[in-house]
Amino acid sequence: MILSGTTIHERYGVITPFVSEKTIAFGMSYGLSHCGYDVRLGDRQIILGSGAFKLGHTLEQFNMPLDLCAFVMDKSTWARQGLAVQNTIIEPGWRGYLTLEFTNHSNYEIDLRCGMPIAQIVFQQLDRPVKGYSGKYQDQEFAAVPAKIEKPENGGRSDK
Repeated sequence: MILSGTTIHERYGVITPFVSEKTIAFGMSYGLSHCGYDVRLGDRQIILGSGAFKLGHTLEQFNMPLDLCAFVMDKSTWARQGLAVQNTIIEPGWRGYLTLEFTNHSNYEIDLRCGMPIAQIVFQQLDRPVKGYSGKYQDQEFAAVPAKIEKPENGGRSDK
């Protein structure tokens, strides 16, 4: 079940800082919406040339309860300009600032600034609480964190 804005608001402490109503910055909305929460870019500036891929991070920090997961989704205003935010999942129990993955599919440069609304987070209720995330991206700092590739324990191939 996707959570409504009202229910997200009632789940105190999941997002910090939390903006409880739709707010406009750089001509786009951020904060609580009818069925999600629009996050902002935490980096000072990201310039994406045509076809470029870069990492960024959110201004908001997350503390996911054990009975919720969330999905990172594109904002339609950015998608209409050719910017894709890779749609990823936020696991139950995960904490930290989100690293976002951007791809510029347009034919022109895209200039992203700190505080710009950048992606929508859609929350879903699990049918029951789980043990929770305890992986390599737990407690992610206020920075874009590159991929951390794990080595197989047995020194062999990781596809078996």
